[in-house]
Amino acid sequence: MSDAVGAAPRPVKAGVVAGVAVALGALAVFAWLSGRGLGVDSSVYRAGALTFLNGDALYAPLTTGEPWAPALPFTYPPIAAILFVPLTYLPAQLAWGLLAVLSVLSLAALVRLSLPRASANWQVLLVFAGAFALEPVWRTLALGQVNLVLAALVAVDVLVLRGRPAGGVLIGLAAAVKLTPLIFVAHLALTGRWADAGRAAGTFALLNLAAWALLPGDTGAFWGQALLDGNDATTNSWIGNQSINGLVQRLTGEGHWAMAAWAVAGALCLAVGALVVTRLAKRGDQVGALLVTAFAGLLVSPVSWTHHWVWVVPLVGWLIGRGRPLWVVAVAVVATGWEFALAPSGAKVELSWSGWQAVLGNAYVAVGLALVPVVAALAVRGRARRAEVLADTG
Repeated sequence: MSDAVGAAPRPVKAGVVAGVAVALGALAVFAWLSGRGLGVDSSVYRAGALTFLNGDALYAPLTTGEPWAPALPFTYPPIAAILFVPLTYLPAQLAWGLLAVLSVLSLAALVRLSLPRASANWQVLLVFAGAFALEPVWRTLALGQVNLVLAALVAVDVLVLRGRPAGGVLIGLAAAVKLTPLIFVAHLALTGRWADAGRAAGTFALLNLAAWALLPGDTGAFWGQALLDGNDATTNSWIGNQSINGLVQRLTGEGHWAMAAWAVAGALCLAVGALVVTRLAKRGDQVGALLVTAFAGLLVSPVSWTHHWVWVVPLVGWLIGRGRPLWVVAVAVVATGWEFALAPSGAKVELSWSGWQAVLGNAYVAVGLALVPVVAALAVRGRARRAEVLADTG
């Protein structure tokens, strides 16, 4: 679905998707039977749900984690802990396996929704298989993250549910798990889907009100303190934080004015992104508009870990639809994450990077900042070409 909502692009073959899902499921069973740890972040999701069931404080040090997992905090809204309760019915490794299977299905949906309708079977299979070499994808799977699942919920809502009674609900659900999908509520409004935007905001609000009714103390703790304290959001200069804030923190040595610079740059990014999204939507390029919003959200978030950048998958599909194979290769090369291995990281060494280390260590931010003008230029050029064809045939 590259240009028109409602199109029916060729899906990834069910047998291929099932094969990958079964392989990951088998890995989860092996890890469980052998007592090996698997899924650092999925174990945190499960620990948060167990903490909720035990009636303990969510934003204190968790005591329900696995002995093989690092003692990470629960940084998600309280409603997320409630939604993760099904994971508690499985051993931690099998919970990882469940999320891995859901992630593979979500990846297949993202591939299907972003590629053109006329894509050949080999193109669909190549994009699906190649996606596993992209660092955001394989890291999401390895950690047991929900990034692919949330991206698929948003993509289905934006590209499939337009004009349907459930429009906006999936975005509201995704934002309840992680706050960053809230930017897509604005996307719905910018593209004229006011009713869907209202349903998205309403779903988010109702879920959080339910969490407040069940967990009033944790709700106050999250919105009052843990929201900013989690992941060291205001001063996170680690290489893994590929956002404008991370870039500014690294370039300024975590200077006292870094947050002000981030706020100004973020506001400018949102303003330009909103303008491009509005124009792309009017021209019928719903996937391009979705990508601009997604990458703008990654850039302006205080913390965007590298594994959050799973939106490179539909970006590849969109570029294929625009006939830009060399750009696909360039994006794929950057998104394999090799550059991060060459830039020293940890213990604040990022604050003293050399020039070439800074280029390598901010690679995803550079791709995100370049995306808006690139998408706008390709969309305008594509529209001009279509107008020329219509003139010639008329």
